[in-house]
Amino acid sequence: MTAAIAPMSSTAEAGELPLVSVIVPCRNEVRFIGGCLDSILAADYPADRLEVIVVDGMSTDGTRDLLAQRAAVHPNLYIVDNPRGITPAALNIAVRAARGDLVMRADAHAAYPRDYVAGLVRALARSDADIVGGVLETVPARETPVARAIAAAMSSPFGVGNSRFRIGTAAPRYVDHIAFFCCRRELFARVGSFDEELVRSQDGEFSFRVIKSGGKILLDPSVSARYFARESVRAVGRMFYQYGFFKTLTARKIGRVMTVRQLVPALFMLVLVQLAALSMVWRGAAVLLAALLGAYALVLLAAAASVARRHGPAPAGALAVVLPVMHFSYGWGYLRGVAEHVVGLRLRRAVAAEVPLSR
Repeated sequence: MTAAIAPMSSTAEAGELPLVSVIVPCRNEVRFIGGCLDSILAADYPADRLEVIVVDGMSTDGTRDLLAQRAAVHPNLYIVDNPRGITPAALNIAVRAARGDLVMRADAHAAYPRDYVAGLVRALARSDADIVGGVLETVPARETPVARAIAAAMSSPFGVGNSRFRIGTAAPRYVDHIAFFCCRRELFARVGSFDEELVRSQDGEFSFRVIKSGGKILLDPSVSARYFARESVRAVGRMFYQYGFFKTLTARKIGRVMTVRQLVPALFMLVLVQLAALSMVWRGAAVLLAALLGAYALVLLAAAASVARRHGPAPAGALAVVLPVMHFSYGWGYLRGVAEHVVGLRLRRAVAAEVPLSR
């Protein structure tokens, strides 16, 4: 559903700019955090109306030294520790520390144009939404075929479904979730803080509570950020496994599945396994299994052909590996999450330190 942008409020028209607190969860991001902060601090929003709060999960890779260097130069940059080392704890620490009228969540794995902060402030002022956000332009973290394929997969409907903040939209529209949000600080008093049991998917669960309370989430394509995707098949597989695993805990907490797209990879895997088992006793199951895998391969081929036209044959070939890894990792994570969070089986959980803070 597209959304109309209402006229700007009289306060914004009068030039009374709100104080904005940009909050950045971070842990072991020495490769990306410098560029991320430089892009935020270079915003065309007045520096005296902007504070940047980085919540570091006790990094061990040199990130803390880099943060200290930046903070020594920029008086509106604040570094806060996150002893638990997980994203929802970092977000809650940052929200409590924020002095701004508006809170803007940023990610260390991204870079932001100079008009990003001002763009979201305008979008929030002009709309009736409780949360606003922009589109992510997913770019490779390295110029390798695999990294370029991962970036293409994470901005493709075949890779991420109808997740509009990733695949884009032609006009402003209300959505069920966005990645890097901007909201009024008072929203947290109304709907609560982030659930710290949700190491992943905490922002999706927060979005659900906002909508359940009668709020709206607006995606504005006039605002965008550059998101640096994971650069290896192993890293993206682990990330999507975590997405699937924690989606089931989210569903248990809220009493429903948030969107149908979250079920597709797991259901696809279940059907494949069932058909494979039945094929040992029923020949028709083998035919159905072959047809289903053939249809999947055809869609995969079409996606690879699209990438080949834009990026060449090497990334297209890598995509044929990347997309199945994303789908099956997410599906396996979801099924394991059902076993643990719904059925109650006790399985080994990943420790918090194994879960990256960035998306």
